[in-house]
Amino acid sequence: MTDSAPLAGRTILMSGGSRGIGLAIALRAAADGANIALLAKTDAPHPKLEGTVHSAAEQIRAAGGNALPIVGDVRDDDDITQAVLMTQGEFGGIDVVVNNASVIDLSGSLELSAKKYDLMQDVNVRGTFMLSRAAVPILRESENPHILSLSPPLNPTPRWLGAHTGYSLAKFGMTMVTLGLAAEFAGDGIAANTLWPRTTIATAAVQNLLGGDRVMAASRTPQIYADAAYEVITRPADSATGRQLIVEDVLAEAGVTDLARYAAVPGTPDERLYPDIFLD
Repeated sequence: MTDSAPLAGRTILMSGGSRGIGLAIALRAAADGANIALLAKTDAPHPKLEGTVHSAAEQIRAAGGNALPIVGDVRDDDDITQAVLMTQGEFGGIDVVVNNASVIDLSGSLELSAKKYDLMQDVNVRGTFMLSRAAVPILRESENPHILSLSPPLNPTPRWLGAHTGYSLAKFGMTMVTLGLAAEFAGDGIAANTLWPRTTIATAAVQNLLGGDRVMAASRTPQIYADAAYEVITRPADSATGRQLIVEDVLAEAGVTDLARYAAVPGTPDERLYPDIFLD
């Protein structure tokens, strides 16, 4: 690891990452020469979504990193165990766990199916807990261990908790898991933090769910999330843990104040058409 490439030779285990925000984070780390293990279900192309765990691995290697694509489900305890052991076996350890895998359904409580409710709880909350927990014994051996969950700060106001109760519970659950791990393993030197943007991010999931030019004009590219995540996981782990971080605030601390570069639609004025998601 060097000052100019702090993730060189470091190993990240990420849930998901075949596309979107997770892949952007992986590619940013790969530019340093990081090792990236992806635990993802997408073994074959999806009819509505671009990318597989294998195409993501190819992009990571092209960006300068080492990649280990692992086909598996974060809901499956055996798959999690295998992913942790394979990552350790391939790269010699784990330095960072990124809890990226997440299911979104903004249906109201009466419209939300029990199956989708359970899916969000299993992937978002249980998956975050189980993957992080499985990696802790190996993270303890790292010189700079981090757990980073892509989830919002706790804000149980009627505006957000009541907007889509099932989804809000699942995302807040990811945050609570992470904050709990931060407190429990602070003595082991493991930093555990959450990271969330102020605006929507232009991903296929957002496009499919919300759709239209208006949402894209109000969104920023996944690169803004990737740059902020990079700043967090390259910090000394003993400098801060248990924090509910905001993407734009992290970048501001790093001296990045011009966010126009992250506009999903180039030339779009930087006034957001949507309120701060989960924040206001």
